[in-house]
Amino acid sequence: MWKVFVLLLIVLLTGKICYSQSGAVTDSDTLSGTATLPVIVKYALSHQPALRQALIDEEITNHTIKSRLSEWFPQLNFNFNIQHNFQLPVSIFQGNPVQLGQKNTSSGQFSLTQTIFNRDVLLASSTAGSLTEQSRQRTISTRIDLVVNVSKAFFAVLLSKQQNVLLDDDIRRLALSQQDTYAQYKSGVTDKTDYERASVALNNARAAKKQASEALKTSLAFLKEQMGYPSERNLAVQYDTTRMESELQIDTTQVLNPENRIEYQLLRTQRSLLQSNINYNYWSFLPSLSAFGNYNLNYLNNNFKGLYDHEYPSSFIGVQLSFPIFQGGKRYQEIRIAQLELSRSDFDIANLRDIMNTQYTEALASYKSNLNTYYVLKENLTLANDVYNTIQLQYRAGVKTYLDVITAETDLRTTQINYINALFQVLSSKLDVQRALGTIHY
Repeated sequence: MWKVFVLLLIVLLTGKICYSQSGAVTDSDTLSGTATLPVIVKYALSHQPALRQALIDEEITNHTIKSRLSEWFPQLNFNFNIQHNFQLPVSIFQGNPVQLGQKNTSSGQFSLTQTIFNRDVLLASSTAGSLTEQSRQRTISTRIDLVVNVSKAFFAVLLSKQQNVLLDDDIRRLALSQQDTYAQYKSGVTDKTDYERASVALNNARAAKKQASEALKTSLAFLKEQMGYPSERNLAVQYDTTRMESELQIDTTQVLNPENRIEYQLLRTQRSLLQSNINYNYWSFLPSLSAFGNYNLNYLNNNFKGLYDHEYPSSFIGVQLSFPIFQGGKRYQEIRIAQLELSRSDFDIANLRDIMNTQYTEALASYKSNLNTYYVLKENLTLANDVYNTIQLQYRAGVKTYLDVITAETDLRTTQINYINALFQVLSSKLDVQRALGTIHY
């Protein structure tokens, strides 16, 4: 009984441990609390379906290479058959028909082959490193795209959130203005026009807030999609505007080096594979050489019950040489095709250099322009705040009209939104510059 008790205890403890481990895996799929950009990027690198597919493709490539290289090893096979002859074959012996063979036959054959030289397995061996590198580079390219896309989606969410905050502040200001104009209207200081203008401005701000709230939902859904994050789970993003402003700068004197771009590396690897393809077609003029050996177990008997009473073994070994002599010029044409494909890849590389130079020039120009706009709007934001506060005080003192207040408030809201837009435009264009330089870190 005590053995049964110990067994039950072990089963219960094992089940509890497995349940705890499964719960830990589930928890890892959720970001608790607020998530910063590095945390979100790290999550995406572990959960995004496209990247997972790239990793699976990389693993498939590795197994495919091993499968092709396995042909270098000895190939051992066994074949078995059993046969009953209703009519035995007839042969003419000294002018008389004679039936040869037995009505029941069976055989088991062990065959061993060893490839000594074959252009297919030689190609697999010579291109294994390049294919592995190509698969790895494709995964890196997917990672880089993922980092850029997730980062830009993150900035879009922050932009929407900040716009909602600014509109909330705008609504509060307009609500206070509406109260002030209503009180002045009731006291006879102003007519009803100021109160109606305040109401119109407040309603417009509330409508803009609704649009911004819906836009935030869309931006958040897109970020979850890019991350591979469950859509039904909550995601609270966190950011530090001060830190972002401190990370706006980038060295604009850097020189573009095509070797740093993963696209360039992929083309170089592709060129190496095309060169191997030329060699493969040249090898078609060489013979294929393999060794083989067979061991046969033969059983013959007219009586089926006694078929396996006697064994008649046979065995042999040999070498097979297969030499292609003439194929109608096919091999020459395939060699020429492979050479032309290699030449075409050289033009692809040259064209990519020009494209990368254009991409870097455009990205750098956009970054410099956005950075300058950001600094201008940052200064304008301070001025717009001062103008609004001054006109608000002057309106309450009776110096300015309410139309001036509405204009100043509109200018302030527009400047605030433009400033936030400019901040995230700079961050996005900085990513484009880093991508063009090939310096994205993941």
